[in-house]
Amino acid sequence: MLEVKNVDAGYGSTVILQDISLHVEPGEVVTIVGANGAGKTTLLRTISGLVKPRTGAITFEGKDITKLEAHDTVDRGITLIPEGRQLFPDMTVRDNLLMGAYCRHARDYQDDTLHEVLELFPRLRERLDQHASSLSGGEQQMVAIARGMMARPKILMFDEPSLGLAPIIVSQVFEVIAQVAATGTTVLIVEQNVFHTLKAADRGYVLENGRMVLSDDADALLQNDHVRQAYLGI
Repeated sequence: MLEVKNVDAGYGSTVILQDISLHVEPGEVVTIVGANGAGKTTLLRTISGLVKPRTGAITFEGKDITKLEAHDTVDRGITLIPEGRQLFPDMTVRDNLLMGAYCRHARDYQDDTLHEVLELFPRLRERLDQHASSLSGGEQQMVAIARGMMARPKILMFDEPSLGLAPIIVSQVFEVIAQVAATGTTVLIVEQNVFHTLKAADRGYVLENGRMVLSDDADALLQNDHVRQAYLGI
């Protein structure tokens, strides 16, 4: 479904990603774990079209998307839920959600999709007319996920979904991600919270200093000595 092959990318003269390759199959939950500064966000931004690769190629459903602009990747079915949620704080929850349906293929279905996401996030139904800034951190993350789903994505990418949330809310967010995956949406997550994300994933990659150093089934990575020592403190 999604393939990144031998990609280098960065900002200005600074190279962040070096020779990155990965693939995601339809219906999978795949995670990319690594420490802060490893290049995880840059990788998602590159897939999204916000950062252009210097070398390598990115294909989605067999078509080259390496040079597409970000709005074109959304139209193809790739949606990124950014780090820090990045909601419109002075807009209502309803309006934030409807902003997610701006792309061509989602616009005609926005009423149906809104009904679907409110079924998945019943708490948001009660908050529709509240400003996003009035919500708790966990509720804001639910709005960010629901807004992403309003674009009717084929693959939904999460950038640090647990960032800044209390442990009990982190567990709830990963439960929601599991619900999203259960709808048939393919999921790609980058996270510093290695334990939670590997528990939620089918497969995983370990990104260190801009390079992929490991890839395996999620359960195998949880038992890997390097992962346990470097990221789980075991």
